[in-house]
Amino acid sequence: MGLTRPSKVVCVGRNYAAHAKELGNALPERPLIFLKPPSAVIGDGDTIILPPDSKQVEHEAEIGIVIGLRLHRGDEAAARKAIAGVTGVNDVTARDLQKSDVQFTRAKGFDTFCPIGPRVLPVGADFDYRTLEVRCRVNGQERQHGRATDMAFNIPMVVAYISRIMTLEPGDVIATGTPEGVGPLTAGDVVEVEVSGVGVLRNHVASSGV
Repeated sequence: MGLTRPSKVVCVGRNYAAHAKELGNALPERPLIFLKPPSAVIGDGDTIILPPDSKQVEHEAEIGIVIGLRLHRGDEAAARKAIAGVTGVNDVTARDLQKSDVQFTRAKGFDTFCPIGPRVLPVGADFDYRTLEVRCRVNGQERQHGRATDMAFNIPMVVAYISRIMTLEPGDVIATGTPEGVGPLTAGDVVEVEVSGVGVLRNHVASSGV
């Protein structure tokens, strides 16, 4: 099952307690959501370009959810039916800009800052999302490992919640949050995101040359 460029990528922030803690944040009372632009999306094997605007670009490995059916104000049962599959996402973040701007748009919106792939694992309405795990490796060394069971807000709940704010269209992607262990990316690195049953999303990192 392939992936086309989504109309939007909806991300969930601070969905793992340990990650919220490592950045000095409390867990939110409800899912904290933000958007990444479609222009940030790249695929497996593409290159993440470090912008000259930031001195601290970091990886955030995440379990990605791909929407298959239009969902508007759905409950969790409807959300399960609307999900087409699971993929890998790297929510690349300019951490210094995130801190200085307070809100997330610039820090997470640069071109190439949303690798997705390498494929979409098809799932049915009865799929057990609790079995999913995500890992991140940089130059072969593991930096992140998280389980869906560690999430503050589970995947069907998150999808339903988002659908009550904005209509989810087929092909849209939801990045469900990152576990602890986020860290820097530098030119020459190879970063990998691996999600259970999906495979390895692998991207090289390069300087913009500016």
